[in-house]
Amino acid sequence: MSDASSHRASSGTDATARRNAVLAEELSLLIDGAENLAIFMFDPAGRVTIWNRGAERLKGWTEAEIVGRSINLFYPPDDVEAGKPQADMDRAQNDGRLEEDSWRLRKDGSEFLASITITALYDDAGALRGFGKVIRDITDQKASEAAVLRREDHLRSILATVPDAMIVMDEHGIVSSFSAAAEHLFGYTKAEVIGCNVRILMLPADERRHDADLRTYRETGIKHIIGNVRLQKAVRKNGEVFSMELAVGEASVAGERIFTGFIRDLTNRQQTERRMAELQSELIHVSRVSAMGTMASTLAHEINQPLTAIANYLEAMRDIIGDHPDGTLADMVEPLELSVAQSLRAGTIVRRLRAFVDGGDTGFRVERLDALVEEATSLGLLGAHEAGIKVTMTIAAGHDHVMVDRIQIQQVLVNLIRNAIQSMSVSSLKELTIQTAPDRAG
Repeated sequence: MSDASSHRASSGTDATARRNAVLAEELSLLIDGAENLAIFMFDPAGRVTIWNRGAERLKGWTEAEIVGRSINLFYPPDDVEAGKPQADMDRAQNDGRLEEDSWRLRKDGSEFLASITITALYDDAGALRGFGKVIRDITDQKASEAAVLRREDHLRSILATVPDAMIVMDEHGIVSSFSAAAEHLFGYTKAEVIGCNVRILMLPADERRHDADLRTYRETGIKHIIGNVRLQKAVRKNGEVFSMELAVGEASVAGERIFTGFIRDLTNRQQTERRMAELQSELIHVSRVSAMGTMASTLAHEINQPLTAIANYLEAMRDIIGDHPDGTLADMVEPLELSVAQSLRAGTIVRRLRAFVDGGDTGFRVERLDALVEEATSLGLLGAHEAGIKVTMTIAAGHDHVMVDRIQIQQVLVNLIRNAIQSMSVSSLKELTIQTAPDRAG
C-alpha cells in the first residue's frame, strides 16, 4: 500500500471514530436529559453498566455507586426471594420486551410504583448484549387515578341510591347520566337514554319550550328553570303522563356547562292529597250526621213525654164518657180509643227512632223476623201512604226467628225502603214489596 492510500485509510478511520464519539456523546446527553425517566442498562448477568441522571434522581444512587452492582437492589425483598429479577430478564429475552407496573425500591429503602419497560439488546451476530430499562414513577399518577375511580364509584353509588330521579345533561340537553331511580321512574334503561336528548321524557309542548329555554340561556344567560323548583308533566316509556317536581342545578366541568335535574314523582302525593280531601269531606259528613243524630235522639226523648201524656188524657176521657148515659157521648168512645192507639203508636215510633239513632246494643241475637221488619218499616215507610205507594210485606214461612244484629239489619232496611220511596216519586207504578227468604240452607 502506498503512503497516500495508507493516509486516506487512516483519515477514514479517524472520521468514523469521531462520528461514533459524537453519536455516543449525543446519546449520553439524550439519556441524561430525560430527567423524569430512569434509563439504565445492565448485562445478561443483571449488573448495571449505564446509569443516567434521571435514574440518580429517581432511585437515589449515583452512577459511581451503582455501576457494576446487581439489579436485585431495585426489587423489594419478597420479589428477590421469589426470583422476580431473573424472571423479568427471561421474559424480556423470550418476548423481546417486557412492560408492567410494579413496585421498586429507592436507595433510602422507600417503595414507589413504577411503570417499567425492559428491552433485550442484541449485537449484529444475534448474541445477547444485555438489557435496556426505562422506569417512570407513577405513584402520584396512580393515586390520582385511584382518587378519580373512588369519586366515580361514589357518584355511581349516589346515582344508584338517591331516592329522587337524577339526570345529568350538557348545555344542548344531551343526557350523560341517568340514575337507577330515573330508570324506575321513566321505564327507560340507562343505555336507551344516555346520548339522547332529554326531550324524549317530555310532552310535545314542553319539548319546544325546553329547546327555546336552553338556546336563550346559551345566548343571553337568562335562567328560566335553573335554580328554581317547578311542577310540570313528564312521559314514561309506556306513554303514561305523570306530574313531577323538577329542580335543575348547573355546574362547569372543564369549561363546559352541565345541568343536573332532580325529579320527584308527585303521583302518590297527589293521590294522598285527594284521599285526604275525601276523608275530610267524609269526616265533616259524619260529624253532621252525628250532630243530627244527637238532636234527633234529644227530640225523640222530649216528644215521647207529651205523647205519653196525650195518650193518658185520652184514655181518661174515654173512661169518663164510657160511664155516661148520654148516647151521643158514647159515640165518641171509638174515636177516642183510636186516638189513644195512634198516640201509643207515635210513641213507639219515636222510641224506635231514638234506638235507631243511638245505635243501641250491637251484637248477634235471636230475633223475631216479623217484629224486626215491622220496626224498620214503621220508620222507613213514613210518608209512603201519602205518596200513594202500595206496600206488600211477606215473611217467609218457617223462618220467623233469625240470628242477626238487629240495629244493623234495621238500618239497612230503612235505607233500602227510603231509597225505594224516593225512586218511585216520579214513577206511575208505585208498588213496594218487602219479603224475606232464606239465603241458603241453615
